[in-house]
Amino acid sequence: KTFQRWQKIIKQGDVGNEFYILEDGKASAVKNGKVVKAYGPRDYFGELALIREQPRQADVIVDSATAKVLCIDRKCFRRLLGPLDELLETRAAQYTKG
Repeated sequence: KTFQRWQKIIKQGDVGNEFYILEDGKASAVKNGKVVKAYGPRDYFGELALIREQPRQADVIVDSATAKVLCIDRKCFRRLLGPLDELLETRAAQYTKG
């Protein structure tokens, strides 16, 4: 999928059904109006809602003119990345520290 500048890829509070890998462009995670993380090519996001089965914890907004992302739905995420749950959970813990 391709998104335009200022477009939300993820909206805080929404139910999460997809995992994203940023292929091209830049984006930022914004929680309660504050930028908490910057993303560039090859970065991923959206895993928290899938592994913890909770609402999205932040908006992810496109910073560049466009951003191209690879989307993986919940079923494929579990099938492809299920064995990595422990690693993803460790990374997820880093979000809550900030």
